[in-house]
Amino acid sequence: MGSLRKRTVVTMWILLACGLVAWASPAQEPAPPVVLFFGDSLTAGYGVGKEHGFPARVQAHADSVGCAARIVNAGLAGETTAAGLRRVDWILQKPVDVFLLELGGNDGLNGVPLAETQRNLQCIIDRVRVKSPGAQLVIVGVRLPPNLGPDYTDGFQAIFPRLAAANDVALIPRLLEGVAGDRELMRGDGIHPNEAGHRQVAQTVWRHLSPLLCGEPADSTRPAQNLEGRNTGDTPAAEQPDGNSK
Repeated sequence: MGSLRKRTVVTMWILLACGLVAWASPAQEPAPPVVLFFGDSLTAGYGVGKEHGFPARVQAHADSVGCAARIVNAGLAGETTAAGLRRVDWILQKPVDVFLLELGGNDGLNGVPLAETQRNLQCIIDRVRVKSPGAQLVIVGVRLPPNLGPDYTDGFQAIFPRLAAANDVALIPRLLEGVAGDRELMRGDGIHPNEAGHRQVAQTVWRHLSPLLCGEPADSTRPAQNLEGRNTGDTPAAEQPDGNSK
């Protein structure tokens, strides 16, 4: 009887000690939300390298203001909406928290029928909602050069707000707002931003993205510490060369 009582006391002390250790151990911090940038060479940072592209700059902004986020750059130079639709299931093998869709520019430059571009973008949105039903979506609008004609360019630009309204998702109306047409911010091809241009693009994206990540608008004018940011999680498919497309 005495040994049984002794074993019981020892067991109680072991359980108490384990409980105190568990109580004293800091709670594991939740993983930061994953923000996936799914786009073409604008997202991929053509001509400047991914470390200088706007997704890396957005990561730097998030880090500098203490807003938890893990930016994944899934940009692929030359990507069309049709190619993006074929690729999106592979990209979404793991769930994401925020999905930024920046595609369509190469469709426009190649004169793809507007209905086809809109249909492909809608299908990508549908696939995201199947693969990551809790993800917040952001549609990113781009503009075309005026030499394609007003009917086509106006119809193209209308695709993005139409999709955002139909799907009740956030919209960045113009990715290159304040950048396109400025020779000091664009590369010689007139299509892709230079490093300074990507910094400006990151400011535009951050203004729209910060409410989703931080719950309130962040100070987009605050200088980012370590402007290059930490390495973003790039997907292997985003390593393809640019070719002649955007």
